[in-house]
Amino acid sequence: QVQLVESGGGLVQPGGSLRLSCAASGFTLEHYAIGWFRQAPGKEREGVSCISSSGGSTYYADSVKGRFTISRDNAENTVYLQMNSLKPEDTAVYYCAASDHIPEGAHTIVVFTTTWYDYWGQGTQVTVSS
Repeated sequence: QVQLVESGGGLVQPGGSLRLSCAASGFTLEHYAIGWFRQAPGKEREGVSCISSSGGSTYYADSVKGRFTISRDNAENTVYLQMNSLKPEDTAVYYCAASDHIPEGAHTIVVFTTTWYDYWGQGTQVTVSS
């Protein structure tokens, strides 16, 4: 069974850090671009970060540049999102998604478009609050 499972969410104070994990089962992440998206209550799902299948290209939304870092460990079949200097506006459910047809070097508009992705996780809640 093909499955993506996010973990690592939780409650953190402003300025704190969390590391989200996206683990795959039933398939190998190595050949997939992996995106992180988030959705806050009453808002549309938005792209946060993406890493290409080779790991050679990484993408970040302007709102998280310099604070979030995406990485992948193909041996562990896992992609990570390190989130530092968290702000209350980062509060959302975070989802990871996998795509095997986003080309290397794709435009940001592509990698942050949900319809390019084939598999989605169930989401993990991140709450930034004092």
